[in-house]
Amino acid sequence: MRHLRNALVAVTATIAALLAGLLTAPSAHAAPNFKAPFPCGQSWTYSHHSQEVRLALDFIKNGGGTAGQPNLASAAGTAYRYYEANGAGNYVVIDHGGGWKTYYFHLSSFAISHGQSVSQGQTIGYTGSTGNSSGAHIHYEQLYNGAGQTIHINGQSLAPYPGSYGQRSITSDNGCGGDGKYWVDTFADAPVFASPTSTSQTGTLYKATNYVYCKAWGREIRDGAGNYNHWWLKTDPDVGPANQYVSAYYLSRWGNDEARDNNGTVIPDC
Repeated sequence: MRHLRNALVAVTATIAALLAGLLTAPSAHAAPNFKAPFPCGQSWTYSHHSQEVRLALDFIKNGGGTAGQPNLASAAGTAYRYYEANGAGNYVVIDHGGGWKTYYFHLSSFAISHGQSVSQGQTIGYTGSTGNSSGAHIHYEQLYNGAGQTIHINGQSLAPYPGSYGQRSITSDNGCGGDGKYWVDTFADAPVFASPTSTSQTGTLYKATNYVYCKAWGREIRDGAGNYNHWWLKTDPDVGPANQYVSAYYLSRWGNDEARDNNGTVIPDC
């Protein structure tokens, strides 16, 4: 009987341990180190309106010029683009994994494709006033498992939220090129070369949002409409070996003999 009683005690303890494991709530996934959703070095003021859901904040640029400014991914993830006529307008949702998402509303246009992987600091769209909006601004949210969270930037809470603009501001360190990469949009598939003066094509950089490392002066690329560029950007092409050069002529923004990233930062010399 003693052996039977000991066996029953052991079985009961095992069952209790299993039940305890089943009933224990799953641990929360740590939030990514979210950064501000606007370009490096810019100062934006923010506010919260009572009618906004999910602890959202609205941002406008100090000194004006909010419209058309890039919206940057707060953290790496998979970006999805949507449209809601009477609400968010053009908007992007980035799934960062572990239950975390960020939302970016009222974009004037998109800079990514649906389901595209993005890096922290990558341009995902441009600030606008589409949908139910009275003026250009970034409507920004951080969600965990579908529930709005108090917004944190670089691990610091922005609460308590101000009720109007001009009371509190933050300066962005997002997209500052700390990883040595500068993100640029190209308007067409572009040939790449081993050097800024080479004429033998070594590969191709596809039309997309691409990263480059630095710039160097080289031979001129010119079209019949008077557009030209002497700058060449070191990059890793989609086809061909790494560390090749593509002409800054293929950048979707900027003008003749300019070489800037999507945030307007001048790409450094190689």
